[in-house]
Amino acid sequence: MRFGEDLAMALRPGDVLALQGDLGAGKTTLARALIRALANDLGLDVPSPTFTLVQSYETRVPVHHFDLYRLSFAEELEELGFPDVLKDGAALIEWPERAGDRLPETAITIELIHQDEGRLARVHGESSGFERIARSLAMRDFLESAGWGMASRRHFVGDASARSYEIVTLTDEEPRVLMNSPRLVLGPPVRDGKAYAEIAHTAQTVAAFVGVDKLLREAEIAAPEIHARDLEQGFLLIEHLGTEGLLTPAGAPIAERYRLVAELLAFMHEKRWPDRVAVAPGKLHIVPPFDRDAMLIEAELLIDWYLPAIRGRFTEDGERKAFRDAWSAVLDRIDGTEMTLMLRDVQSPNFIWREDREGFDKLGVVDFQDALIGPSAYDVASLALDPRVTLEPAFERAVVDAYISARISAGDFAQAAFEEAYAIMGAQRHSKILGIFVRLDRRDGKPYYLKHLPRIRDYLRRLLVHPALAEVRILYDRLGVLEEPA
Repeated sequence: MRFGEDLAMALRPGDVLALQGDLGAGKTTLARALIRALANDLGLDVPSPTFTLVQSYETRVPVHHFDLYRLSFAEELEELGFPDVLKDGAALIEWPERAGDRLPETAITIELIHQDEGRLARVHGESSGFERIARSLAMRDFLESAGWGMASRRHFVGDASARSYEIVTLTDEEPRVLMNSPRLVLGPPVRDGKAYAEIAHTAQTVAAFVGVDKLLREAEIAAPEIHARDLEQGFLLIEHLGTEGLLTPAGAPIAERYRLVAELLAFMHEKRWPDRVAVAPGKLHIVPPFDRDAMLIEAELLIDWYLPAIRGRFTEDGERKAFRDAWSAVLDRIDGTEMTLMLRDVQSPNFIWREDREGFDKLGVVDFQDALIGPSAYDVASLALDPRVTLEPAFERAVVDAYISARISAGDFAQAAFEEAYAIMGAQRHSKILGIFVRLDRRDGKPYYLKHLPRIRDYLRRLLVHPALAEVRILYDRLGVLEEPA
């Protein structure tokens, strides 16, 4: 059953698991455990498909359970809906040898063999699915080393990166979160021999999370406690802060909660933060700067991905130069702006609301591994113009005013300079997000981010009225950035 959970955590649409073994070897028991883990329902009825030949389940990853024992000819497999089911789901196939050569080369073979009082499982394959399974089994070994080897695993959440999270539960223990953060794949060089992630200072290993987590917890900010770690493999077992966020169950923003996040940011921006922190004996995490090169290459995602998508053609060299010139002129205006620990991804999914706590302890903070030393206004603009939920202008202003009020109450605060940096950093961030959301669709096969594009364009329209963004506003008008696609 635990092996079935481990397989379920690795399964993706398009995967084929070929379950081999004699009668009674445990193929159906393994498939049943996998399906129940995907459904997060230990009581789910999962009958053997011996007579129906195939049973389908609408689980987190749609899964189709085939039993080919009674199949007369391999050609009959197509009549059962294979391989069409792989377009949006995965397949578990008992007696796969009866399929002849009809299974894809990427199929993963799981061979179950009687051994003493139990079973030996052998997993064979060469696909990305095989690598995912190997990593999932390594995660089980990590749990074992942390004393949680008997824990039950369930999918929690994924994000726009390769990171994923699971809820793990163990009898008589509070649930914990298992964080899977593989080393970042840098990709090809894009400028001066460096990959995009290097120029943008994207976190490359889980050590960044550990370092920033330590800084936040030392400042008495409710980042999760880390119970166990494997920095080399990228596994963490961390505190589960909860599941309630800044939104109502219907997805509407809750003003009180956004205001408290704004006040938390004000508290953070009054502090002096180190740019390096020990994460292990002899190992430091250095918090990178949000420098000019990083700002520009992020903004250029708009012309690399978004503009080609809405115009149907690649950006010309002249347009690219005009883009860089306009943004360089605008970014000159924030030279000397206030710098701080910039969490970088301040938005509703990354704060946990804890009603039973007091003060800032009501807010659990997550997903901060990409933090930089950068303009304080960036995180305020990220919050008040949340890309995941529509915040009307009055709501936006109330969040910003809550931040400004807290800063003024704490001492000297240059409000006019902040407002200018807010507009510039907000425009930079949302230019980047337009590009990222299209890239997630076109490159990574994640189309669900496209639904946010109209909101991001609206946020940009609000920001571009600021005089400090004049050059960028004129350019975006000329390029048709904010026009609604046909």
